[in-house]
Amino acid sequence: MKLNELVDKLEAKLVGPLPGPEAHRLMMPGEINTSRFDKEKMAKARLSGVLILFYEKNGEAFIPLTQRHEYGGTHSGQISFPGGKWEETDPDLIYTAKREANEEIGVLYEEVNVIGQLSDLFIPPSNFKVTPVVSFTENQPQFEIDTYEVKELIEVPVSHLIEETTVKQTVITFANGYTLNTPYFDVEGRIVWGATAMMLSELKSIIIS
Repeated sequence: MKLNELVDKLEAKLVGPLPGPEAHRLMMPGEINTSRFDKEKMAKARLSGVLILFYEKNGEAFIPLTQRHEYGGTHSGQISFPGGKWEETDPDLIYTAKREANEEIGVLYEEVNVIGQLSDLFIPPSNFKVTPVVSFTENQPQFEIDTYEVKELIEVPVSHLIEETTVKQTVITFANGYTLNTPYFDVEGRIVWGATAMMLSELKSIIIS
């Protein structure tokens, strides 16, 4: 898919009703956790923003994902969008998403063109409400990874994400022996699950609609 075609579609779709929870549920790990859609809990959660950045490479649209280091925390080793928590000095969550992407993978503020936002997503284990900011850049980014925060940058073609065969099912076993049956996006053999997969599910739903 070409970048300009994708941007035109997203600009038209993001101003209307979003698939939100309906799309999120398709990639929700384990049994349906209704607390994810608890408006009262979401209102009290900490705020964060992530950047979904489209760019063109080799004639087609891509997005960057990042893999976290193993650190023993809630989201250890997971694959996610660049992003992080809102700081009091951030004027809004769009700025938060841009700032974090700049810090983590070197994306330049001035090259990020914001299209809109996906539905907010509540993440109970870490008590964050995440706002996914959808954007594009006309230039192929010259990524500079902060190796302290990011283990690896993963460039993903949009055409791969929207293929039906990319969504699979697996059982994840954690260090404490707990197991979780979950759907996931297979990205070059990597398991993209949890909140990131739920956001990707909404994005995919919008793109293919």
